Amino acid sequence: MSVGASGPSPPLLDAARAGDEDAFRRLVEPHRAELHAHCYRMLGSLHDAEDALQDALLRAWRGLAGFEGDRPLRPWLYRIATNACLDAIAKRPRRALPVDREPASAPGDGPGKPEVEPVWLEPYPDSELAAESAFAAPEARYEQREAVELAFIAALQHLPANQRAVLILREVLGFSAREVAESLETSVPSVNSALQRARRTVAERLPARSQQATLRDLGDDRVRAMVENYVAAWERRDVEAMVAMLAEDATFAMPPHPHWFRGRDSVIEFITGTGKPDLRHVIATASGQPAVGWYWRDPEGGRSYVPVSLEVLALDGARVREITAFVQPGLFERFGLPARVEDG
Repeated sequence: MSVGASGPSPPLLDAARAGDEDAFRRLVEPHRAELHAHCYRMLGSLHDAEDALQDALLRAWRGLAGFEGDRPLRPWLYRIATNACLDAIAKRPRRALPVDREPASAPGDGPGKPEVEPVWLEPYPDSELAAESAFAAPEARYEQREAVELAFIAALQHLPANQRAVLILREVLGFSAREVAESLETSVPSVNSALQRARRTVAERLPARSQQATLRDLGDDRVRAMVENYVAAWERRDVEAMVAMLAEDATFAMPPHPHWFRGRDSVIEFITGTGKPDLRHVIATASGQPAVGWYWRDPEGGRSYVPVSLEVLALDGARVREITAFVQPGLFERFGLPARVEDG
């Protein structure tokens, strides 16, 4: 079953084909947000997704004359975006989280020297998914928010590029095997075979429950209380409170720093070893998960606080299982977080 809609408005399509850029924008704008999320799932990077989407839209503009106007526009756009992502994957290193790159470090090793190459996975703004339904189509197996969770995106990056494309198009977006085969210029049996292999690889790397399932069980009020307690414990460096809220096998990572720490005692030892910095925070969400925007006092002086890291939390029941602190202040604007927090 196709997840595309009917063909685009003939007058609008004719105008776009005649070179009307505004008509083209009106054609593709309803699909822009979901195409951006698709590129992110393929590439694991917010910035790479933006580049791939721009490339895809340029290809669509140039190739509009070859589009069959009586067919749905959406599958055609996804075909172009998928191939733009496949081309990008062929040119760039695989994105990952520190926990997938090297063994855990000892707390005394510190975070390690930041990697300057673009090798790290990036989180995704929940606001970009606001217009999407829970499932893109009845055939989809993954919820749209579940399909941007860090664990899912990290698992996808372990797939060969074509398997990654097949799994996303089939399981996240609900395209038929025939539509996917047409997009990737292959056969339906090849698509089905790639899907089975991709499912096995992803299943091996995903936790038993998604964050969406965990968050629903806890409820919004309890999740918010957990995050507030977490923030208070971190700000006070309250070891007893940290012990109470962290899972025994908790992990802590700080991309672009390569070192990460496993186990509640190691995480707490590292955090308390950093002293008690002067911090402020803003509670947020990222990649469908609870998050905290951390600010520290402006090192150049003054009474305001500037961004330092966007911390994404993964919960295991009533405890925090994974902490991924993206030390990338440039992300704050994209997540709707203030550029500064004033004292008091």
